[in-house]
Amino acid sequence: MSAAAPARGLLVSDVDSTFLTQEVIELVAEHAGVRDRVEEITTAAMRGELDFAGSLRARVALLAGLDASVLAAVREVLVPTDGAIELMRRAHDAGWVTALVSGGFHEVIDPLAAEVGIDHVVANRFAVQDGKLTGEVSGPIIDGEAKRATLEELAERHGVDRARTVAVGDGANDAAMVRAAGTGVAFRAKPALREVADVVLDGPSMLDLWPYLEGAPVA
Repeated sequence: MSAAAPARGLLVSDVDSTFLTQEVIELVAEHAGVRDRVEEITTAAMRGELDFAGSLRARVALLAGLDASVLAAVREVLVPTDGAIELMRRAHDAGWVTALVSGGFHEVIDPLAAEVGIDHVVANRFAVQDGKLTGEVSGPIIDGEAKRATLEELAERHGVDRARTVAVGDGANDAAMVRAAGTGVAFRAKPALREVADVVLDGPSMLDLWPYLEGAPVA
């Protein structure tokens, strides 16, 4: 049996405030009554003022004791960014591999990604014991370097030349991934990411990325 042909390209998107209009951990924090504090830490991390891994641990710690059933409620209120789902579906139909790489959480993101038909999801996981969040992250934290490594690993796995990779994000923790991509896109982004991106887009629609998927037909 012959090996599968390489994909036409690789499109990797951040999730919070990029593929989604919201920050997932802030939606969870609202159920714990600590949204304001979590928002403060998130904002500082996205500006590059705090180490992402440390900031994530601090935010998740504030959720200790929260019933894990709230994650289903959070999934029900997710709002994809205008054009995000259509962009992923167009890319997939054009022969591109699609991926979400997130500092957010599998428990919330996975069902939507499956519905859209996204090929890969890499994210964090909440540690849960006796049906409640422990306040810790389960497994390695998906920080900026993990995002970069994921882009490189997926490109190699699918036989995609680095020049045919597109990565899009909004915050400082997306900078390494955006720099590593053939085309790095800052979408409605913080200054820390805008400074290193090849392309800066201010939206409102993620379909504005479509012309940058080299080789894909422009509608």
